[in-house]
Amino acid sequence: MTNMDRRSILQLTSAVTMAGGLVAGAGGTAHAARRADRRITLKGKRTGANIPDVLTAGVPYFVRYDLSDEEGRGVGTENAHCLPVTVGTDGSYVMATLVLSLDDGMITAATAFQRPLPAVTELPTGSPRWTHEFAITGGTRGYVGATGSITIEHPTRDDDVLTVDLTDATQ
Repeated sequence: MTNMDRRSILQLTSAVTMAGGLVAGAGGTAHAARRADRRITLKGKRTGANIPDVLTAGVPYFVRYDLSDEEGRGVGTENAHCLPVTVGTDGSYVMATLVLSLDDGMITAATAFQRPLPAVTELPTGSPRWTHEFAITGGTRGYVGATGSITIEHPTRDDDVLTVDLTDATQ
């Protein structure tokens, strides 16, 4: 595959991920100084995925989680599109885009991370806990100009915890 083909695929998969969005109701707008001006904590329960049994470099997959807030109320979904770049027995290096579509706007994010799971990804039990961080790349409506990070912890195969730290890019 040529570099142009890879670039075209990445652009296409990013566009598809952005269009996938998610619906949530966490509410609020980020305002204030450059530190974490607003922190949102959400819990996710996986409701969809096409993760293959064995990851292959260059073969994308997606995951989808229903989200709830700290009080346990349903607030929407989380959608990620992932592309393994390298794959080995000790894990894989993955590029990913994330879309959070909240009731007052959308937050987009991107990352590249070492996924510490073996190439066989869907162990029913005993999968190690792991964490990765996304850089917020933008937002719409209530999140226009949003910057910051989203940290996702995976305590189990089907659960995740998102910590969204929003900062104001204008300060």
